[in-house]
Amino acid sequence: LAVTLNGGACLVVDVDETRLKRRQSKRYLDEVETDLDTALAKVTAAKNERRALSVGYVGNAADVFPELLRRHRAGEISVDVVTDQTSAHDPLSYLPTEFTVEQWDAEAKADPIGFTKKAQEAMAAQVQAMVEFQDEGAEVFDYGNSIRDEARHAGYTRAFEFPGFVPAYIRPLFCEGLGPFRWVALSGDPKDIEVTDNAIKELFPDNKHLHEWIDAAQEHVEFEGLPARICWLGYGERHKAGLLFNKLVAEGKVSAPIVIGRDHLDSGSVASPYRETESMKDGSDAIADWPLLNALTAASSGATWVSIHHGGGVGIGRSIHAGQVSVADGTDLAAEKLERLLTNDPGMGVIRHADAGYERAIQVADERGVNVPMHNDLATTRQADQ
Repeated sequence: LAVTLNGGACLVVDVDETRLKRRQSKRYLDEVETDLDTALAKVTAAKNERRALSVGYVGNAADVFPELLRRHRAGEISVDVVTDQTSAHDPLSYLPTEFTVEQWDAEAKADPIGFTKKAQEAMAAQVQAMVEFQDEGAEVFDYGNSIRDEARHAGYTRAFEFPGFVPAYIRPLFCEGLGPFRWVALSGDPKDIEVTDNAIKELFPDNKHLHEWIDAAQEHVEFEGLPARICWLGYGERHKAGLLFNKLVAEGKVSAPIVIGRDHLDSGSVASPYRETESMKDGSDAIADWPLLNALTAASSGATWVSIHHGGGVGIGRSIHAGQVSVADGTDLAAEKLERLLTNDPGMGVIRHADAGYERAIQVADERGVNVPMHNDLATTRQADQ
């Protein structure tokens, strides 16, 4: 869906047809094919016609990626971008090429150690193909779910030659406190989300990307459970949205309170050296103080719910995240808490990246009035030296 919303054509490989069918039923995926030639023909035609299309192919990526690489080198297809979103931190959740989907559960239970070794070898084959796609000039990146590290465990020495998506693309946004801002209509009424959608667009009239996303989400993204929406907002923006939502509740423009949270993938709430904090400028990838400080800041700012949790897609012991949720119930107290929380939470992201030496974060702090004590002390020292 991310590809097609941006006008692209993509082939999505999944070993389990039921997962592809479910994505198709939710309109995240356009078509499902079991024949590779047919799937590639459809994607290639869409690419040549500059027409958005996503085709799911039922196959094991450890087999399919090397085959796609062979065809790319032979000039049969042309691949521009390659990525992976496998939940690879648990090798038992990656199917070795020796087994079928039907054999998966029984084989993993019967010999978890042997299964893990086979799964890691299969991951290495997929990762090797990705590295060699990069050698051929394709744009290659990892979602950060540990497939590169599992390939390394299998003995593939070039596993980390392509980056995770955060250091490749997202870190400049993190430097501005930008990240996923999420809200849920407790009424269960989709009309309340429609009201908030329109209000967000009015609040940020010049944010072209935001408007395009809200419009696309309204058309393509189905609600699951309580109606909800997510968009990316940064430091100096989130608290304005929170106060606006609280006002909508107070004025009865929505029929019940709104819960506001975010994803664990955020600018200042996580230590995850395989994803969000991979390849930090100062080498602070695995330093875990920041999410703990973020959680303490959220609690003292008046959050309704604060959590500290492990894993977050990369596996227990490989990351620490802090989560926060607040309720916009229309009261003055809620407004006071929301303004503090939704200022300080993304502000921690700016501070975290300024401390790591990112010039953009230091600029944002200076431009938007974020007090960064360590930066201020350094600036004072520099002035004294001069």
